[in-house]
Parts: sequence; structure tokens; C-alpha cells
Amino acid sequence: MRNTRIYVNQALHLKSNIFLDTAASHHVRHVLRLKIGDVIVVFDGQGHEYEADIIGDKKQVQIMIQHALSSLPVPALHIHLGQAISRGEKMDFTLQKSVELGIKEITPLFTERCGVKLSGERLQAKLQHWQKVVIGACEQSGRSDVPHIYPPVSLSIWLEQAFAGVKLLLHPIGAKRLKEIPPPDSPICLLIGSEGGFSTPEVLLAQQFGFESIRLGPRILRTETAALAAITALQCLWGDMR
Repeated sequence: MRNTRIYVNQALHLKSNIFLDTAASHHVRHVLRLKIGDVIVVFDGQGHEYEADIIGDKKQVQIMIQHALSSLPVPALHIHLGQAISRGEKMDFTLQKSVELGIKEITPLFTERCGVKLSGERLQAKLQHWQKVVIGACEQSGRSDVPHIYPPVSLSIWLEQAFAGVKLLLHPIGAKRLKEIPPPDSPICLLIGSEGGFSTPEVLLAQQFGFESIRLGPRILRTETAALAAITALQCLWGDMR
């Protein structure tokens, strides 16, 4: 049976004793119902993974780091996903599955048709929630690196950033198919629209900033399908799914 994996946001060292944070302690004690003497796997988000014994189970669970483990390689294909924010659980689903597929960075985007308005405390709460979704996906999928999720910004502000590498905009009538793009030797910046797609001015603006429009096939995909299909195709062509 595979051991439970827990993300620990601190440096980990062999034979050191550490306390899990409140959320992780609650999960270990009350959800998984683990006890003193049980074994878990912990990782630090930087590619390091260890086996640890539970040595205390009071308010905060205490563990002792016992053995270094071989962790999965960090995804070789560096993909930064610019994802228009979708409503409800669709955004959670997109983030979760994109992490499982090997995304490296994620920026949620406000676009003309996303229909989501967030600011102030609601924005911070949503960002914290998305971070938990990303970490949970790492715990489940075996990743020992945690993708970085940036605070949401408007599409126009995001486009003004200096992205190094290939810039791709997924569009139902994109100018090229993905297989027509030369194999990249640098990071890929992938831009995905909302449920209503991008407006024409948004597409033109993205193209002004060097984004090349691509299409995956003849069918129009939902936003959560589009992101995952595009990431999978990229990984199959040039990443670790070949």
C-alpha cells in the first residue's frame, strides 16, 4: 500500500523532528486517522522527498525524518499556463489536472468574458484556495515540486510581462496546428480562454505581444477541456509523455 504524501513548507533534513502545520495535522489525525508509529512520506516542494515516522499526535502532529526517497523527476517541459478564470469548480478542476499533467507555472487571468469578479479579501481567499488545490494535486500525483501559482491579473497586464520562449494561444480557428510548431528549446507560455472564449480585440492584443494562435482540431472545446488537451498534446510531442 502506498504511503500518504504530505507537503511540508519548510526545509527537511534526515533525523530531524518537525511539526506539521495545523491543516496537515488535522488531515493526518482526523481524515487519515493515522497514529504514532505510522509512516508517511513528506516533500518540500523543491524536489526532495522523505519517509517519516509519526512520533507525536497531539494538536500538531510531530514526525521524524527517516529516509531520503527517490522522487519523480521535475517535468522537463517548462509550461506556464495563462488560464482565464472559470466559474465554480471548473477552475479547481483545471488547476488540479494541469498540475497532474506537469504544468510548471500558472497565472489565473481576468478576461472580458470570464464573468468572474474578485478583489480584496475574496481574491486573497480564492488564491489561497487555489494554492491548496495545487498542493493537493502534487500530493496525489507523486510530484515533489510544487508549481507556482501567481496572483490573478487582467489579460492585458499579463501580456505586458516579458516571457522568454514560445508563446501559444489556443483558438478554435488558430492559424497553425500544434505539430506545425518547431520543437521548443525554451519555456512554453500557453494561453487559454474562458468559457466564452477570447474576444477579437484580446486575440489581436495577444498576437501583438508575440502569441501565435494554434488549434487542436475541428471541435470547439470547453475551457477546462482545452487546457488539459493542450498540455497533454505538448507533453506528448516534446515532454515526458513521449
